[in-house]
Amino acid sequence: MTVKQQSGTPIHVPVLPTEVLSCLNIFTDGIYLDGTVGLGGHATLILDQLSAQGHFIGIDRDHEALSFCKKRLSGSSTPVALFHDSYDNFKPILDGNGINQVNGMLLDLGLSSLQMDSFERGFSYAVDSDLDMRFDASQSLKASDILNQFPVNELADMIYQYGEERRSRAIAKSIEKMRPLNTVFNLVEAIRRCTPPNHRDRTFARVFQAIRIKVNGELDKLENFLSTFLERLTIGGQIAIISFHSLEDRMVKHSFKKLAADGNLSILTKKPIVASEEEMRENRRSRSAKLRAAKRIN
Repeated sequence: MTVKQQSGTPIHVPVLPTEVLSCLNIFTDGIYLDGTVGLGGHATLILDQLSAQGHFIGIDRDHEALSFCKKRLSGSSTPVALFHDSYDNFKPILDGNGINQVNGMLLDLGLSSLQMDSFERGFSYAVDSDLDMRFDASQSLKASDILNQFPVNELADMIYQYGEERRSRAIAKSIEKMRPLNTVFNLVEAIRRCTPPNHRDRTFARVFQAIRIKVNGELDKLENFLSTFLERLTIGGQIAIISFHSLEDRMVKHSFKKLAADGNLSILTKKPIVASEEEMRENRRSRSAKLRAAKRIN
């Protein structure tokens, strides 16, 4: 959830805040990496537990969110380093700061409210805007490029694979018939024309998720991170990852299981941690959040 200060600066209310801190088991003089720092909601909680001898590194692809985060964290007594990049590029970032290993890692995957509520970026099917959906505005590929240029079979496969949407073929054909699609409501209309009204909001959400994942290469970046994070986590260090859909959650689950079977990780969450009913009422973004955590043991 995002709320506004009187100054107009957005504030990120982090999901599962107590649970994340517990999973990271923070040492006051430790080094912590937040690969999706966003507006700094979790970062603020972590920094509250770090001393001036600690160190915090934050990464985010969203330049707008990062600019707000820099202001929010500017008063910290703990050294803070923020980078406009993708979290799967964390190795050269650590190397550039002379850091070999960290004591904890955090990923909070998916959309922030700043992105979802934007009137320009096209993430929400409820807000008309250009079909953009880029986390990183410096990236060239936009949602409109995919929708207007992909062959219909490739478009259908993408919607089915990344959105787990049963009507992917009909939706892809409807998109093809309406080309060019330039706005969010163009896409909404293409979906509306070929789907029944019952639970249509879920269909909208699944299709938008699929396109967003493709635009931003989200699963590829997560796979890259999961295959490389271990060597940069200290023995005894802990990692926490929050996912918001089943594709990401399965990837995290299977990666942790494999590393545990190899004797490198101890899984701290036999089942994913989910938000309490109270948190779900207060923060709608927490409803689909699943937190998995593990500790390096070898």
